[in-house]
Amino acid sequence: MRLTKYGHACVRIQDGDRVLVIDPGVFSGPEALAGATAVLLTHEHADHVDLDLLAAARELDPALTVHTHPALAAALGDGATGVAPGESFTAAGFGVTAVGGRHAEIIDGLPGCPNIGFVVDGLYHPGDSLFVPEQPVDTLLVPASGPWLKLAEAIGLVRALRPARTFPIHDANLSEIGAANFDGWLEEEKGTAYARIPLGESVDL
Repeated sequence: MRLTKYGHACVRIQDGDRVLVIDPGVFSGPEALAGATAVLLTHEHADHVDLDLLAAARELDPALTVHTHPALAAALGDGATGVAPGESFTAAGFGVTAVGGRHAEIIDGLPGCPNIGFVVDGLYHPGDSLFVPEQPVDTLLVPASGPWLKLAEAIGLVRALRPARTFPIHDANLSEIGAANFDGWLEEEKGTAYARIPLGESVDL
């Protein structure tokens, strides 16, 4: 299984001709969805779903499936399936379990919208959340930056899950200095192999 990092929170999981893309947002670029057979969307914020890009991909390939929380699925229309936390399903031939349910709070209960994390054959993409799933996590995509996140919380998620591998996502707001600082802290964590995947590059899991 090959994991490719695109802009910000977008990743592509591929095994042969099975291609699953998670959170192709406005920082991702159209290449993220090229040849995709299924898409997972954690929530509706533009940095996680580029609606125009997704609409173009679905028009090009009407068989492209989309799974997300029920409210967003209803807004996207035919071909989009709503899933609830705890629900398991198959997307692009991969086993997926939806977890969590709410976006992490910034302040005063905001943004207060749904957020579904996804565990895909042992790989966990939490979206904008720090939810700790019950399922075993071999590969964690840890959020690195956001108005709802601080460094200690990212480290806490790694310590709670102790995955074999950890890669940062949700990092478009970080400067080069900020990314290096985040990496330095996470590289010190024991029990997980931490590495940053350069944009557009891949690792084999």
